[in-house]
Amino acid sequence: MLPFLIVGGVGLAVLLISLIIGDIFDHFEIGDGAISGTALGIAAVVFGASGALTTTNGLDTVWAYVLAAALAIVAYVIAVVFVKRLTKTSDGEVTSAVGLSGVARSTISTAGGEVSLDGPHEVERRLAYADGTIAEGARVRVIEHSGTRVKVVAE
Repeated sequence: MLPFLIVGGVGLAVLLISLIIGDIFDHFEIGDGAISGTALGIAAVVFGASGALTTTNGLDTVWAYVLAAALAIVAYVIAVVFVKRLTKTSDGEVTSAVGLSGVARSTISTAGGEVSLDGPHEVERRLAYADGTIAEGARVRVIEHSGTRVKVVAE
């Protein structure tokens, strides 16, 4: 059972490094994303966990390795597919919020405030500012967008 625990522990470390720091294989152009640190980490964790579970439940060691390897391969393929899909959907381009309408979630002034916008990519509140004071709950429209902040006017 010790080899399963070691492989699972190393896989967990690789997975955490890939999620926190970034995929360690991004710098290598191998197979158009076929090798992913996240997917390798997931596969190793699945290998270790399934091997440890099957061993503790009395399955022969040979079959524990076979089952663990099969489940790890399936987990790797599924993870690579999802990583590729997520990579394709996140284009990294900032979409402009200029022209969007929304609601002031706090009083907005030249010093700042918060708004919720009605755009398709708007899921959270944004920091906002205005030339004058806009009361909480008022409808607003974005006239400028810089970084994470938007300049709004009352509608």
